Amino acid sequence: MRIYNIIKSTTVEGPGKRFCIWVQGCSKHCKSCFAKETWDFDGGIELSVEEIFAQIKEQKGIEGVTFLGGEPFEQVQELAQLSKLVKSIGLSIVCFTGYTIDELKNKNDKVINKFIGYIDLLIDGGFEIENLDYSRPWVGSSNQRFIYLTDRYNDKEVSKYKNKIEIHLDKNGGFEINGMGNFKELRDNFCLQLTKNNVK
Repeated sequence: MRIYNIIKSTTVEGPGKRFCIWVQGCSKHCKSCFAKETWDFDGGIELSVEEIFAQIKEQKGIEGVTFLGGEPFEQVQELAQLSKLVKSIGLSIVCFTGYTIDELKNKNDKVINKFIGYIDLLIDGGFEIENLDYSRPWVGSSNQRFIYLTDRYNDKEVSKYKNKIEIHLDKNGGFEINGMGNFKELRDNFCLQLTKNNVK
């Protein structure tokens, strides 16, 4: 699998504490996408399904796994294999996609349908800048839908969560932001604050 990033424990990419995988590669190229660096199919790193699953099993206290992108349904064979393993140890699966569920089902693809069968919560629809909306958790535009494919989650459960972000600092002083919110404003303000604090 081509992987852009993995965060082994996050609370802002779906219900509860989750192991989060950003796949590398997307051909949809939504206008004003927050993650254009995930578009290139030759970017990121390559990991096997088995290597990723071993990392998931090592992570204690997680509720499930979230797939983002990039576009997960462009690596559907590998994610179907991984999802089967994830479900075998009782974890939930949340998947974001730029496609609608109707578009996916209309492909009449056995592997796509198999992958869908493992997903508990599908969040469908590409980001639309003209429908910008941060009022719901985990999404940035009002067209995106929460589709409950099993009884593990529902609107009542999801409504408990708020849209928020995390900032992860590395040992070299760099940082990355995940979750959902106004990233540009946050990044600008965060960098400005760092600059002010470093003024002699």
